[in-house]
Amino acid sequence: MTTAGNRRHQASALPFLGVALAFLITMLGTTLPTPLYPVYQSRFDFSQLTITVIFAVYALGVMGALVATGRWSDQLGRRPMLGAGLAAAAISDLIFLSSDGLSSLLVGRFISGVSAGIFTATATVAVMELAPAAWPKRAAFLATAVNMGGLGLGPILAGLLVEYLPWPLRLAYGVHLLLAVLAALAVLKAPETVTRPAQPKLTLQRLQVPEEVRDIFLPAAIAGFAGFALLGFFTATAPAFMIGVLGYDNLALSGLAAGSVFFASTIGQLLQERLSSSWRLPLGCAGVIIGASLVGIGIGRASLAFFLFGALVAGIGQGMAFRAGLGAVVQASPVDQRGGVAATFFIVAYIALSIPVVGIGLAARAFGLAPAGMAFAGGVALLAGTSLVSLVWMRHRKAQV
Repeated sequence: MTTAGNRRHQASALPFLGVALAFLITMLGTTLPTPLYPVYQSRFDFSQLTITVIFAVYALGVMGALVATGRWSDQLGRRPMLGAGLAAAAISDLIFLSSDGLSSLLVGRFISGVSAGIFTATATVAVMELAPAAWPKRAAFLATAVNMGGLGLGPILAGLLVEYLPWPLRLAYGVHLLLAVLAALAVLKAPETVTRPAQPKLTLQRLQVPEEVRDIFLPAAIAGFAGFALLGFFTATAPAFMIGVLGYDNLALSGLAAGSVFFASTIGQLLQERLSSSWRLPLGCAGVIIGASLVGIGIGRASLAFFLFGALVAGIGQGMAFRAGLGAVVQASPVDQRGGVAATFFIVAYIALSIPVVGIGLAARAFGLAPAGMAFAGGVALLAGTSLVSLVWMRHRKAQV
């Protein structure tokens, strides 16, 4: 059970800031490989399909960890699970530092996904519990912002290191390994917010969508799928399109392009709080539709401006749609089933993060990179449009009742 005294007694924000820093560092490590993919392709003669498969393995690790360990921190405590997540992150760094081919990269990415899955489930709650008493209304957003901020900083940091410093396939992971040590110290200094039961029961996170939630779950999940597919697109393939289609081979710029969509997502999640609840998800869908269309135009016209502007608009739309959709389905769920519904929603999102980008790899092999990118952007816009139409139809149906 949660110990309220541990949660709010601290006179300063240091415990909160320490765990938030650990959260940011861990998520930063999961997106480090993005600007390194072109270097891997050149070094090991990988195809674009192989690169997308390497990325997709990461999402499998996230989903496995979410289902297996999503409820363990309530039984074992936050700090042990945060320590396990950091250990997985450090192990993945060591594997990447010594990688010599496809098999080690696949293992490294899977373990990196496990670290992200553990932290997503545990650190989000821990950051909210440790937030100072004066910040209760912002605690949930701060947890999300740290998560997305780390994901955005990863490709930016790695892009700068690989472009301007030596050891292109080693330095970023070495830097992150040192940061993980700092994160571990921060976790050790943080108070535990859970009282561990005498006999912990470690169970799998149950996935479920109760009947009373299904009407809103479907459009929310479709919108979430579309938005996370775009995140996967930029994380897995942004450098390939920057180099192969737009003609920019600066990997720092590729890292910035990949990272910008995550920062835009954070802005979108903040903006949706200022909107009426009935408009949050529809406007998020509209943002994804417009952003994906601009990305597709940017690829078709080989225009960096359209490509980057599309990334920003799509990221804002994704952030709005994801947070609004998750909030709506959790709110509509029975209290005793909200954890399972939220976990199901996250699984849909991470399927979207992995499977569609493999389709880009297959399509690029058959039709070329630019046609594959434009088709992908069109498919994302179509999905978001389907969600928007479903929401409008639901609103019309309710108005007639």
